[in-house]
Amino acid sequence: MGIKIKDQPFYIQSTAVLFGLILLVYVMAQLADILIPLAFAAFLSILLNPLCNWFEKHKIPKGWSILLSMLIAVAVVTGVFYFLSTQIIQFGDALPALEKKFASITLNLKEWVFANFNITIAKQDQMIKEALRNSQGMVGKTLNGLLGTLSIIFLLPVYIFFMLLYKTLILNFIYEVFAEENSKKVSEVLKETKGAIQSYIMGLLIETTIVAILNSSALILLGVKYGVLIGCIGALLNLIPYLGGIIAIALPVLMATVTKDGFSTQVGVIVAYIVIQFIDNNILVPRIVSSKVQINALMSIIVVLLGNQLWGIPGMFLSIPFVAVLKIIFDRIDELKPWGKLLGDNIPTVRITERLKNTRRRKAILPE
Repeated sequence: MGIKIKDQPFYIQSTAVLFGLILLVYVMAQLADILIPLAFAAFLSILLNPLCNWFEKHKIPKGWSILLSMLIAVAVVTGVFYFLSTQIIQFGDALPALEKKFASITLNLKEWVFANFNITIAKQDQMIKEALRNSQGMVGKTLNGLLGTLSIIFLLPVYIFFMLLYKTLILNFIYEVFAEENSKKVSEVLKETKGAIQSYIMGLLIETTIVAILNSSALILLGVKYGVLIGCIGALLNLIPYLGGIIAIALPVLMATVTKDGFSTQVGVIVAYIVIQFIDNNILVPRIVSSKVQINALMSIIVVLLGNQLWGIPGMFLSIPFVAVLKIIFDRIDELKPWGKLLGDNIPTVRITERLKNTRRRKAILPE
């Protein structure tokens, strides 16, 4: 007779769950090169599925429908990159002058540190070299993440094509894995997952476009050079929840410091970005991005950091939609509903202990 885990003491159950999570994380880390492209392909396949279905309804064969959908997506991405590349070329032409000005500012800063803290310039250079040496591991990890992202780009079209081609086969497999009495729940989970991912990715695209326009407009009005390029980069960094927006502020502030005298422009940039972040977090994200599944801020930050630790830069982008899918599943399984509530942003107004006390009090008042 087999021993059921749920019949064991709590410490045995928790240990079994912990070992299971450790094994899962280890496998995901070891198979990152395979799983990351598959994860991106799955999300993008769900996004392109309505367009593919539209072509099929208009009597276009399935294979050609998939190819046409992918070509439209590639054309849009190519247009965006072409626009950014023209801005990068202009930035590259002015790079020598910017480097010269940056070197002058750095020298003035070193002299100020020497005058106020009595740290010689040679000592400062040594400290900077040591800091750079210590950060080589982080830089290497970032470069590996970027190279991994580039490899994803080449694998994505293949994965997306076959996922859309074998969509019916994959869905039938998912239904057949579970018992027939659970088919209704499985259908609800799949439907909500598809809607949540489509809403999330489309919402991100719209939000990124709006933030790029706001960033670029603010920087152009403030007279920051290459405002369009820096504004678009800031919007892309903003895809990293909560943390990316903070990093994005450093780029225009640095550019203003290098190209302008005084500090009024830097202050203007900080104020403008704070206003844009307020609009983004309180208007755009709740109404555009988080329309289907809402993850609270604390969990968002934690899962983004965990995603970065597990899969680097791709993990940061995949973490939120992945957790959104988990929340949909948790909300459908009774034993996992508390975890779904923990991930959500609905804050209870009454503690459960107070609710239990009120229940006991009412039972004591009622006559037997």
